[in-house]
Amino acid sequence: MALVLVVDDAQFMRLRLNKLLTEAGYEVMEAATGREALEKYAERPADVVLMDITMPEMDGLTALKELKSRFPDAKVIMCTALGQQSAVLEAIKAGAKDFIVKPFQPERVLQAVAKQVG
Repeated sequence: MALVLVVDDAQFMRLRLNKLLTEAGYEVMEAATGREALEKYAERPADVVLMDITMPEMDGLTALKELKSRFPDAKVIMCTALGQQSAVLEAIKAGAKDFIVKPFQPERVLQAVAKQVG
């Protein structure tokens, strides 16, 4: 069973993604901040990380760069609001595998995760 780390400061988003992914047969870990995500990934590397771009304390781009520098094989999918194209481009350059636009379509999330799990 593949493990997905869901990183979002909004609890309702983590709950929605957790429910969607659990029902699709994935195991889910959650983190509310970029820093917490780094700690959890270091303890137990996830198969895929779903990372929000906009978060307090440590934003998704900073967390992505830090994660990729410590764990080059990490597979990260960025979650972004509409109108954040420059952030998406920066995330792809920094090593993100894919991105999902909020409000997201459940099928799109599952497709992106399945593609990374292989």
